[in-house]
Amino acid sequence: MKRRALLSVSDKSGIEDFAKALVDAGWEILSTGGTASAIREAGVEVTDVAEVTGHPEMMDGRVKTLHPAIHAGLLARRAQSDDMAALSEHGYAPIDLVAVNLYPFRETVARGDVAVDEAMGKVDIGGPTMIRAAAKSHVDVWVIVDPADYDRVLEQITVGSDGSAEAHLRRELAAKVFGHISEYDGAVATYLEEQNAPDASGETADASEEAADASGEAADASEEGEGPAATLTLNLELVQGLRYGENPGQDAAFYRWPGRKDGLAGLEQLHGKELSYNNLLDVDGALLSLAPFAYSSKAAVCIVKHTTPCGLAVGDSVVTAYERALATDPMSAFGSVISVNRQIDEAAAEAMSSLFIECVLAPGFDEAALEILTRKKNVRLLVYGGIDAPVAGEPEGGSWADATDEVRRSARFLAEHGRRPEPRAVRGVYGGMLVQSPPSLPFYGLEGGAWRPCTSRVPTEEEWDDLRFAWAAVSGVKSNAILFARGGATLGIGAGQMSRVDASRLAVRKAADAGLDLKGAVLASDAFFPFRDGIDAAAEAGARAIVQPGGSVRDVEVIEAANKHGMAMVLTGQRLFRH
Repeated sequence: MKRRALLSVSDKSGIEDFAKALVDAGWEILSTGGTASAIREAGVEVTDVAEVTGHPEMMDGRVKTLHPAIHAGLLARRAQSDDMAALSEHGYAPIDLVAVNLYPFRETVARGDVAVDEAMGKVDIGGPTMIRAAAKSHVDVWVIVDPADYDRVLEQITVGSDGSAEAHLRRELAAKVFGHISEYDGAVATYLEEQNAPDASGETADASEEAADASGEAADASEEGEGPAATLTLNLELVQGLRYGENPGQDAAFYRWPGRKDGLAGLEQLHGKELSYNNLLDVDGALLSLAPFAYSSKAAVCIVKHTTPCGLAVGDSVVTAYERALATDPMSAFGSVISVNRQIDEAAAEAMSSLFIECVLAPGFDEAALEILTRKKNVRLLVYGGIDAPVAGEPEGGSWADATDEVRRSARFLAEHGRRPEPRAVRGVYGGMLVQSPPSLPFYGLEGGAWRPCTSRVPTEEEWDDLRFAWAAVSGVKSNAILFARGGATLGIGAGQMSRVDASRLAVRKAADAGLDLKGAVLASDAFFPFRDGIDAAAEAGARAIVQPGGSVRDVEVIEAANKHGMAMVLTGQRLFRH
């Protein structure tokens, strides 16, 4: 009796050649729908599954392989005489190979805003059932879900090898099936959970909520509604193994959401050493920090060290923005990652070439810039692109009607590079995982309707511009975060300190070390000031205006301090913690 293969694939890559090779090896091909048509068009004889089952396809193909003629042929144990007798008694025959990949559910819902009916139409039933049965019987049945495995199976079928190699490959392919099904079902579960989830696209704490206290906890912004899912399935696929983790001796790898090639997984590396674990963390911080400025009408440069900006500026050219960003903290910039919102030209590349840099990210590099930067053997040159994804929801603190084109496009940058539309941000902790909705960042050029001047003196137009820049810039800084800025450039950054006063002192010291005058600067704080001492320190340093969330039980005291110093203060109602 001829051996039989059942081929029914959504991804038809290589299926015609695979079918031809099986027929040449003496196999009979069973198939369904579009796969059968594709194989016939290639000149290969095919038996329709309906001929085997004696039952036509039903309900637009929703029922076609769910039949004992198929599943008995897959599940019959060849070494069990009773199984084989039962198979024969009912007029069925063994099926010895199954090549199936599933309806493109993940690819469909990844488009965003997909109706439930459309999504459910892409939930495969017969496919998972067949490959699950075949994987259970992998001792007797070859099962393939990845076209990349066709040649490996053909080699075993046509050339052969020792029995242990064949058994090893059969087990490997069976394991791949169960992983594939698990990822697929997890994607469906996640999609359905999201349809029931309360909107988390932009809700923030009420800055006046008295429940917020001086410890730094913001008011609870959650609404009555459904809680988190009882279980969370993470479906990730390996991008690459890494040499080691944060330190030698720690194993590490980079995974991505299946089917997604945005964010770090979508970067194109043009030059330099392989990216390390720490490089990838810094690149993530660089993209996050650049996002509010991604499509500014001005060139923007962000210099990141240990995942947080040590300098950020805008300018009329990339080289001008770079020099202004570097001036904030040239010492910390040694060994940094630099992100840019414009193609890097010769002048910018020449300026960067004098600094030791780990990575440079940009939409592109002109020919002269590449020639200059590639002289450095190890510097990693990375290109991001494809920034045209739709964005769900509205920008934080305002509406799309208030947003400029620059803001809209910066939001799309954020969508394309990993912070949206992924529904969850996941971080590992000892013994488990923390899950939250993605951050909603401020965008340069949009202060939004929630911003509220709270002091006797309101900001001047120049100060408003600086406050908008500073608020966008501080969003990428590790908390506690204090940032001084003036004229579209950072002057001093205090990041990751245990107290807000220490963060202020550090920012002032950094500015002094760089020879930068803080007189007339503005200050941005990622969370409220729990005491007035931070305001007093800012005034002493020369700051004339402050932007901060508000929400402290001592807001009145803090505002009185600003009034005493003749400062303008604006409350945003949005906290920007980045732990």
